[in-house]
Amino acid sequence: MGKLIVHHLGVSQSDRVVWLCEELGLDYELKKYDRAPIFSPPEYCKLHPLCAAPVIEDGDIKLAESAACVEYICHTKADGSLFVAPGKQNYADFLYWFHFANGTFQPMISRGLAIMGAGAGKESEAIKRFDAKKHQILSFLDQRLSQVPWLAGDDFTAADIMIVFSLTVMRCFYQYDLGDYENILAYLQRISKREAYKRALQKGDPDLDIEKLIGAAPPPLQKGLAARMK
Repeated sequence: MGKLIVHHLGVSQSDRVVWLCEELGLDYELKKYDRAPIFSPPEYCKLHPLCAAPVIEDGDIKLAESAACVEYICHTKADGSLFVAPGKQNYADFLYWFHFANGTFQPMISRGLAIMGAGAGKESEAIKRFDAKKHQILSFLDQRLSQVPWLAGDDFTAADIMIVFSLTVMRCFYQYDLGDYENILAYLQRISKREAYKRALQKGDPDLDIEKLIGAAPPPLQKGLAARMK
């Protein structure tokens, strides 16, 4: 197979794959695409029928979906690094939190975006129900991080790579505050000190301010959305 190619749409879930490649120290080619101004540009949509980000290429293989890309890369390029093998004590914990990111957490944030887009008022029943669910999920995550330094336990894994997007970059689209969740904020501080994470942001999204991404208050709106709301 040839060199791994990572097609990265700026300010998107594909930042997970850039970060993963940096954590693993892989030799990969990064192709960057700017949003136009909110959604994927036409050249990115040519990569996948759903205009999905990320997209990776490895020889004749072309793959989308960030969790699939992360799993593929870890097992084909790094002998299973950052995954927990079956039989290990924390295998079930790893599996749960790896899938929690896009199975529970990210869909919840996406629902918030949809409700906001539908114009529901702050006092509407839809918003109240959503806010209660958001607090339930964030409190659950905060409790987990009061018990362990990383989601799967004592060691940093791909589960951490999967979840951080929804706590950081996604808040450029749906702005929510983390001030009530001290363990999540401490976790993001640990993430921000990882050299691979710093390199990934610099390569993939150099315009994003790491300190604003990991703070309690949400980072600024993605520029395409900000322009539309003026």
